[in-house]
Amino acid sequence: MTLSPATAVQNPFAPEKIYKVTSHISVRSSHKPHRSIMATTPELANVQELWNEMKPKSTIYRLLLGDIEIVSASKGVVNARLRVEPIHLNSKGTLHGTVSACLTDWAGGMAIASTGLKKTGLSTDIHTTYISTAKEGDWLEVEGRASKVGSTLAFTTVEIRKAGEGDSPGPMVCTGTHTKYVKQ
Repeated sequence: MTLSPATAVQNPFAPEKIYKVTSHISVRSSHKPHRSIMATTPELANVQELWNEMKPKSTIYRLLLGDIEIVSASKGVVNARLRVEPIHLNSKGTLHGTVSACLTDWAGGMAIASTGLKKTGLSTDIHTTYISTAKEGDWLEVEGRASKVGSTLAFTTVEIRKAGEGDSPGPMVCTGTHTKYVKQ
């Protein structure tokens, strides 16, 4: 995570530590080539606009997902990536389950936004199944899919993987489902 003078967030578990979270979303690393977006789709524009509106209003999103990069979006599908940083780790030095659950929440909402909705609704049910883990420096690839967006409820699935080599998918870290009340 890039620390800068953008937004100060006090760590509630270590009050002497103040994190300064930036509001940019592009991440580059020498370990994994940066994937540039060749063309902006209407779905990607809608997702990006909603994310830019949501992030300043959510301390947890700014803290945990401040550096997430939205890679692509099409109707009902959003792909993003996040580099695992020290703030994402549990006491064992691996990806904290809270981060995976937060990514499930976020990616499910962004998948709903990719269908054209301007609001992603309220969570009614969320499940995260932990399959393996990641460590500091690993890149996570996150895919959110809107399975069904009705007039009242939306159902989403999320997969979080470690980045693979080339076009091959990496090992699964966790899967999730997220149901949201979307009546507008």
